[in-house]
Amino acid sequence: MAVLKIMKASETMPEKEKILNIAVIAHVDAGKSTLVDAFLRQSDVFRDNEEVVDCVMDSNDLERERGITIYSKNCSVIHDGVKINIVDTPGHADFSSEVERIIRTVDTVILLVDASEGPMPQTRFVLSKALEIGLKPILLVNKIDKKNQRAEEVVDEVYELFLDLNANDEQLEFPILYGVAREGIVQYDMDTPSENIDPLFDTILKHCEAYPDLDEEPVQMQVSALAYDEYIGRLGIGRVYQGTLKPGQPYIRCNQEGLEKKESISNLFVYKGLSRTPVKEAHSGDIVVIAGMPDISIGDTICDPDHVEPMDHIAIEEPTLSMNFHVNTSPFAGQSGKYVTSRNLKERLEKELEVNVGLKVEPTESADCFKISGRGELHISILIENMRREGYELAVSKPEVILHRDENGQKVEPVEEVVCIAPAEYQGTIINQLNLRKGIMQDMEEENGYVKITYTAPTRGLLGFRTQFINDTHGEGTLVRRISGYEPYKGEITQRMQGAMISTETGSAMTYALWNLQERGQLFISPQTDVYEGMIIGESAKNIDLDVNPLKNKKLTAIRSSGRDEGMFLTPPRVFSLEEALEWINDDELVEVTPDAIRIRKKGLTAQDRRNLYRQKMAQKNG
Repeated sequence: MAVLKIMKASETMPEKEKILNIAVIAHVDAGKSTLVDAFLRQSDVFRDNEEVVDCVMDSNDLERERGITIYSKNCSVIHDGVKINIVDTPGHADFSSEVERIIRTVDTVILLVDASEGPMPQTRFVLSKALEIGLKPILLVNKIDKKNQRAEEVVDEVYELFLDLNANDEQLEFPILYGVAREGIVQYDMDTPSENIDPLFDTILKHCEAYPDLDEEPVQMQVSALAYDEYIGRLGIGRVYQGTLKPGQPYIRCNQEGLEKKESISNLFVYKGLSRTPVKEAHSGDIVVIAGMPDISIGDTICDPDHVEPMDHIAIEEPTLSMNFHVNTSPFAGQSGKYVTSRNLKERLEKELEVNVGLKVEPTESADCFKISGRGELHISILIENMRREGYELAVSKPEVILHRDENGQKVEPVEEVVCIAPAEYQGTIINQLNLRKGIMQDMEEENGYVKITYTAPTRGLLGFRTQFINDTHGEGTLVRRISGYEPYKGEITQRMQGAMISTETGSAMTYALWNLQERGQLFISPQTDVYEGMIIGESAKNIDLDVNPLKNKKLTAIRSSGRDEGMFLTPPRVFSLEEALEWINDDELVEVTPDAIRIRKKGLTAQDRRNLYRQKMAQKNG
């Protein structure tokens, strides 16, 4: 006689995987990507024989070169049966809107603070957004191995920051951990040594509950980031808040304008370790990547067709800076780039809009020029650098701050909080420079021979200040900026005080000519550099533009000279990075960007062209 065994549902059905999402937030260079490395290394994500680079999440070439995170990225680890999705966020203020969106998709955040620097302006911004939506952060004081660490004072400063941001009682009881992310060590206090980051894992699981099981509810997923794949097109990245998401099923996509469209998902991915893995279904709480919806955008909600409930609107911060991208019209155009026409430029910018939602592209009166608006100099310069590496040639104008009108019709402009840390001997120079740029001092502290100066200053005045600051402090200072809001227009701010040395000829620069010219200013080129008429080859020592001939060579005669010729020693030229060149130029100048060179030129290449442009400018000003 057969015995029928009745099994419980819990025995037949595998238990649903618990899911927890966390984001690592901090100021630039606090060690976010290094901490994510430690998570991955101690969760056996890598093979024993696999060669692993530092900051493995910073996979983009530009990120590796600059040592910063530019794009937020996801990965996942398994600890004690719980799947932990980890989001590595950018720390630079230009990408703050992306951090703001990412924070919405997580259950808790790890606030990373440097043990010597303490909380910085960007720390305040990202923490305020986390507290606003009710998250309970975990504080990790990093780099406690520094000689000048002051961990206890930093913890007090973080408490003060929480109080300033009106944290509630639960949020104020945040766990405090100490560590050295580079060595993969986290400890409960300064006196209890540790060999790994288990204290952090344990604190995360104890401090934050796993996402509740809402698989049986109608599907609801919101897109918080975009990506692009050459084979499957535009990708939406976001959290499944409830329900079970499946590819091939019909869903309703609700966009920010309230339009509803019936679409299906062609591909569905989740994160396992560092890789994006295709799955047949994704459960509530998980972070997923979906394909098959070509018009998907930030803030769109994917809903069950029978239960259409759009989620709250995600605001995308308005741009603060704009630049004009021109087709390269210099005499050297097309020598090194593959893509040089306005059509090439237009197609590339349209492709960028697929994933870069903080960017705006507008046509201008000229078909060869496009107005690009973004969150800051770094935001737009990274796009230019990527285009340059892809083989594009273009000319870029001076960054301009975007002004607005308030409800009373008054002109307002963006204002930034600036924190300067430098040796005390330079404080007079720094204060003088910021005062010239319409800045207002907020605070000044001096300790151990270093001074920390906090200012608020208009973004317009801070264009070009970073290079000036580095020169004034001989590379020993640290400068931090963050947009803090809008204030009434501050009036005219003086531009660059020095003029430019402009080439009047086309050809190769000669040593003899440059040797004579270096007395009149600072050179940007070395001998045998190809130059063209209208190209800027140096900075004049006076506040006037100088037309110079860098091709002039020493006259050769048949008469033997008495004695030996004087040796010609040239001062090494000043070499600009892309950001430095954009900071240096004035309104009548352009930065020419090609795959193999960054040159600075006048908008009018000939002297007559420059006179005509000046007359037009004065006529517009007076008319």
